[in-house]
Amino acid sequence: MKNTEQFKGQKILVLGLAKSGYAAAKLLHSLGAEVTVNDASPLENNAEASALLKEGVRVICGGHPTDLLDEDFTVIVKNPGIPYTNSMIQQAIEKKIPIWTEIEVAYQISEAPIVGITGSNGKTTTTTLLYHMLSIGNEKPLIAGNIGTVACSVAQEAKEENVIVLEASSFQLMGVETFRPKIAMITNLYDAHLDYHGNFEAYSQAKAQITAHQIDDDFLIYNADQAPVREIAARSNAIKIPFSVEGKKDYGISADEHEIYWNGEPFISRSVIKLPGKHNLENILSAAAAAILLGCEKSAIIDVLSSFTGVKHRMQFVKELHGRKYYNDSKATNTLATKSALAAFDSPIVLIAGGLDRGHSFEELRPYMDNVKAVVALGETKKRFAEFAQSCGIKSVEEATTMEHAVQLAHDLSSEKDIILLSPASASWDEYASFEVRGDKFIDAVMSL
Repeated sequence: MKNTEQFKGQKILVLGLAKSGYAAAKLLHSLGAEVTVNDASPLENNAEASALLKEGVRVICGGHPTDLLDEDFTVIVKNPGIPYTNSMIQQAIEKKIPIWTEIEVAYQISEAPIVGITGSNGKTTTTTLLYHMLSIGNEKPLIAGNIGTVACSVAQEAKEENVIVLEASSFQLMGVETFRPKIAMITNLYDAHLDYHGNFEAYSQAKAQITAHQIDDDFLIYNADQAPVREIAARSNAIKIPFSVEGKKDYGISADEHEIYWNGEPFISRSVIKLPGKHNLENILSAAAAAILLGCEKSAIIDVLSSFTGVKHRMQFVKELHGRKYYNDSKATNTLATKSALAAFDSPIVLIAGGLDRGHSFEELRPYMDNVKAVVALGETKKRFAEFAQSCGIKSVEEATTMEHAVQLAHDLSSEKDIILLSPASASWDEYASFEVRGDKFIDAVMSL
């Protein structure tokens, strides 16, 4: 670790626990800070708070008393999930107390360079791709953030020879003050988390924080096919590495239907790529660009692209059975994600969709349903989704009672060379605790056929 003396004696409030708050509090306490932890959950049901209390950390549980801020804290380290409308945060802003998330702490102590990856979609897939490329290329990567271990826990173990591959959300990026990744990456920007940010402009500003403190020997890899991302890139001081899936470009990394190009020169044939879909091509280009900048061997990049079939529950190839290929895209909890999934395949699709009914329309999917030959609808939205599918001219539409039933119906409606795709366009909470549980049920049902 570097800069460890700076926290000694500082009065720091860690607001909200869970994994990130617990890790930050434990680290800052070990570095000599006067840490106070405040968490809304009562102490008796709060394992993290109880563990910190035993280590001598001051813990206040069961609510957020605003008079706590009268104690002249030098900084607040906030759990990313706590909104800025929280009364404690509002008071802290009025008092001009800096509000960080734990990735700021991670950056300040890390000896290793950081690759920071953000975007509306594709962060996890891109992070995973890059991590595997660097691992095979012997570049000693460590993975952190939403996909792996809490960033400040990874940073305290990292050495100069490591590279931290960090998936960063807009919630985390709102709480940075000096955070400066050596390589920053913006995969794309769509409307997301507007309940937290209020509007797209505020959401975009949060994402822009990934490059806000970069200087002229850092790198920004960005989606040149999207105007909002280009606008962020135009304000960056970093060396700009654009990526495009809209054909060969002379600079950065790009792709047409046959080839991936680096600075306009053929680099890797697309025939080696196993991961389907235009949206995944964006992830591949951005990960490959970062790997190249970090000195990764071309052979390592090819090894990953020729073997990687997807992150679990995100366009994950499950199995080929009786000439049909099964894909698990349970992470598609909205129509935007399902649009990308439907656009990924040329073969006829039997679509399994439906879930929690939030009253949202499926109309966005209509232009993407031409290649869908049959639909199996399930969950709370099954009747609405079945009616939507029929309005798209799909003749084979069934309603399922369980995931097992849905998979069997999909198999019965399919033919050789078809794709059977779980991409629900709905959240999972009508029947399942999470999209992961839903995806696992799908995998189990496929394996049981």
